[in-house]
Amino acid sequence: MNRDVDFLYEVGSLRYMPRQWSRFLMPEVANNSEHMFRVVWVALTIAARCGEAVDTGKIVKMAIAHDLAETRTGDVDAISRQYSERFEEKARVDIFEETSVGKEFQELLTEYSERTSLESRIVKDADNLDCDLELAERTACGHTLPGEWKGVRDMVRNTKLFTKAAQEMYDEIWSTSPHHWHVASPQNRANSGDWQKGSGLPIPADEKKYTIKKKR
Repeated sequence: MNRDVDFLYEVGSLRYMPRQWSRFLMPEVANNSEHMFRVVWVALTIAARCGEAVDTGKIVKMAIAHDLAETRTGDVDAISRQYSERFEEKARVDIFEETSVGKEFQELLTEYSERTSLESRIVKDADNLDCDLELAERTACGHTLPGEWKGVRDMVRNTKLFTKAAQEMYDEIWSTSPHHWHVASPQNRANSGDWQKGSGLPIPADEKKYTIKKKR
């Protein structure tokens, strides 16, 4: 039981692990824990769009563990990995040693690293696409570096993504504003709510105050 609790504390440390590319004047990028959370959802979305039978349970487990070794190895970026030797397999073995989930996740991560299954390739595609989501968000915040990286990301789209569904999602990511989900939402009050002319809905008291103040 002690090793299980140790493991859970170690998992928690991921939220304090910044991804290395934050040093490229992008300190707001997601930490490792946040990255893996979205990778789960990207992977499930790719799986739903693949048109093939996949084991979504396996996908979720691979996604929530794919960068777990970085609690010990740390993260690397396109520059630092040219100067670093990381022992990820040893880190994975040591992290899961004598834990209740060790055997299952060791096997899943071996499968993931070998890309031998559709599930493992989907998760790797999701890992890549989360980078593009992050870069698109940084672009919306005014950062210029994502534009300088776009050529490299296009190369990843054309040569590194395994599934057609992921390639199509890449194109959608870079043609969709990160603000579209709320600005264009049918549930946005400006699109269908009480700000719509002739809606017949009562104006909330705080909005009445705002309107009166503006008129003055």
